[in-house]
Amino acid sequence: MTMQQLKTLKILLILSACLLVGMVTAFLLKPTQVDVKASGHKLGGDFTLTSSAGPVSLSDFKGKVVAIYIGYASCPDVCPTALAVLSQAVRNLQAEQRDQVQGIFISVDPERDTPEKLAQYTQFFSDRLIGVTGSREQIDRVVRQYGAFYRVVALDDSALGYAVDHSSRLYLIDRDGELAGTLIHNSTPTELSSWLQRLLAD
Repeated sequence: MTMQQLKTLKILLILSACLLVGMVTAFLLKPTQVDVKASGHKLGGDFTLTSSAGPVSLSDFKGKVVAIYIGYASCPDVCPTALAVLSQAVRNLQAEQRDQVQGIFISVDPERDTPEKLAQYTQFFSDRLIGVTGSREQIDRVVRQYGAFYRVVALDDSALGYAVDHSSRLYLIDRDGELAGTLIHNSTPTELSSWLQRLLAD
């Protein structure tokens, strides 16, 4: 084998290794979905928080499929992304299916996110989405129920004053009010639509 052939082989081996690393990385970073029923996790459950129209409980929507997202209205990136995915996923459904889906946006920032503000914020995304919040104690209880987390972070050089670091998942609730699965915020609308259709068919 000539030196040129050896050089070419070496380049091909390096390129193949890079391709393999890229494929493994893409697989590991792919948005994951979790079937909570299959995994045996005991998360979820009913709760009552407040919307602009008054108290809202998860049990109010029994018989429908519910998608819950926990965040806050001043969130600059992941919250709008998740709610945009949710609104597009619902639009992908047939009209009679859309009527059987309810989105709930839970704010962990009650100091800034009044129920009235949340009503305006959620309507920007979808009329199938309702915004709710509550006291710090009520919010913390729901966050624990769903295995989520958040923490307030001071922003000394910002007019906002503080931001809120938080987990970013869509929680999918079946017709019986049970947590059926979760998707991370940057899943595609098609992935979420498939989950919703599966739960609607059950």
